[in-house]
Amino acid sequence: MHIGIDATALPERLFGAGNYIVNLIAALSRLDTPNEYVVFVKPFHASLFKTLQRARTIQVALPMRTLRIAWEQTALPILARQYKLDVLHSPHYSLPLAAPCATVVTFHDMTFFLYPQAHLLYKRIFFRTMIPLAARRATSIIAISESTRQDILRLLKTPSEKVNQVSYGISSQFHLTENCNRLDEARHKYNLPAEFALYVGNLEPRKNLPILLQAFARLVHQGLPHSLVLVGSRGWKDDAVFTTLSELGISDRVHFLGYVTQDELPLIYQASRVFVYPSLYEGFGLPVLEAMACGTPVITSNVSSMPEVAGDAGLLINPNSIDELTVALQRALTDSELRVTLAQKGLKRAQSFSWERTARETLAVYEQSFRNR
Repeated sequence: MHIGIDATALPERLFGAGNYIVNLIAALSRLDTPNEYVVFVKPFHASLFKTLQRARTIQVALPMRTLRIAWEQTALPILARQYKLDVLHSPHYSLPLAAPCATVVTFHDMTFFLYPQAHLLYKRIFFRTMIPLAARRATSIIAISESTRQDILRLLKTPSEKVNQVSYGISSQFHLTENCNRLDEARHKYNLPAEFALYVGNLEPRKNLPILLQAFARLVHQGLPHSLVLVGSRGWKDDAVFTTLSELGISDRVHFLGYVTQDELPLIYQASRVFVYPSLYEGFGLPVLEAMACGTPVITSNVSSMPEVAGDAGLLINPNSIDELTVALQRALTDSELRVTLAQKGLKRAQSFSWERTARETLAVYEQSFRNR
């Protein structure tokens, strides 16, 4: 088969769906020898794919973000015909509606329908229009968790045989390191506290950070000496985070690191005492898996996909309950035996996820789509 993958939706800073696209393409290139791949990518991301085997990269110059959609709907079908593609994979919600070949689209979550307030107005309008069209037009759909798959079936009324569940993987860089020098260097570079709870993700309403801050403030007022470290870029409507922090009077105990590269993030995970992720909804919840792979005990929500990822390796809480989150944080921060148990379970759990497995299951979807086109 000739398989095309549209990687032009990659953001400048990789996280979430961006990591999915990069790691999936790399794993497919390593594992899939019979098929040929064409990857469409913006010039400033071309270096991410320069070492690919059996894959050709086509650089697409799109000076404005809005032009990507116009290019997708007009130029990409022409390119698909030019490169004689048998399957075209659009790994970020939308696809060319007039594609001349079998098409696969990945839906990472259904937040545009379930949490529209978490997105800018233009994104709400576009994706609430495009996602149902893509679902109808696509030969096959990939959902990154069973939770997301069920949301797709319920919200879009898509035939169940069309929607395939293929989980994210975990990169090999997320692992326990015995290099104490690197850990010390990370502690010094980021001025990390001696003992801290960690959150990783964008600062946006769906991540439920005001609840986390309130739970943490209770522990501070009870005399616990720990700090809270937040890693991630500022996001849509993040003012509530800073307003809550100011009202609680614990600014000296909360540290914002901003965006941290994938090379250094595993060190931050491992340096922390516990990872806490009380999100209200996730299509997958990749930081939960990353933390477990680094041997970090996990507290996360008992809703959407997070129980799928954490299994019995994490403390699951109602994300709307400050009481539950406070108790879980207190236990994880003060009970060393519990932390050891959770860390061991997390390491074992993380071993069941890999980008190689993701690639194999995605390739099966390509083959099925080619047969059903």
